[in-house]
Amino acid sequence: MDRSRSNGETGPGASGDPHVDLDGSRPTVVSFLGSLVPPSLARRAIAVSVATDRDVYERDESIEIDIEFKNRLPIPVELPTPRQRRWGWSVDGHLEATDERVYTRHDPSSFEFRGGERKRVSVTWNGRIEQVRSDGRRESVLPGPGEYEIRAFVATREDATQPSASTTITLE
Repeated sequence: MDRSRSNGETGPGASGDPHVDLDGSRPTVVSFLGSLVPPSLARRAIAVSVATDRDVYERDESIEIDIEFKNRLPIPVELPTPRQRRWGWSVDGHLEATDERVYTRHDPSSFEFRGGERKRVSVTWNGRIEQVRSDGRRESVLPGPGEYEIRAFVATREDATQPSASTTITLE
C-alpha cells in the first residue's frame, strides 16, 4: 500500500512538489540548479506579455493593462536589477505615463521566479500623460488622437536583452 505524505511529513516533496523543501532549511537539487543559471540565460528565460481588452479607446478613457511575466524554464531563475524597481510599464516611452522622474532606491535587487512560474499584474492607465512644465508644476495632458505603444518590461539594464513586450492602442 502506498503511503500518503498527508501525515505531517516535511521535506522535499511533502507538498506534492519534489522541488520544494517546505521549511526552507535545505537547498533542493532544483534550487541548486537554478543558482547556476547565468543572468544572460535568465533574461532569455523570462517571457513578457502585455495586453489590453480592446484596440481602440476614446480619449480620456481609463485603460486596463494586463501584464504577465513567465519563467519558461522548469528551474528557478533570478534576474538582477540595478535598482529596487523590478518591472515597469510605459506609454510611448513615458514611464508609468509620466515624464516626472520616478524615485527608485539605487540599491540593487532581483526579480525571482520559481520554475515555470507566472506573475500577473493589472494596472490602469487613466488615459493621460503627466508632464512637468518648465515652471516645475505638473500637469495632466490629454494625448491627441492616434496610436500609442504600451510597453511592459523587466527592469534589468537598458539593452537589447531586457525582457519586454509591447502592444499598440488607438485613441480616437
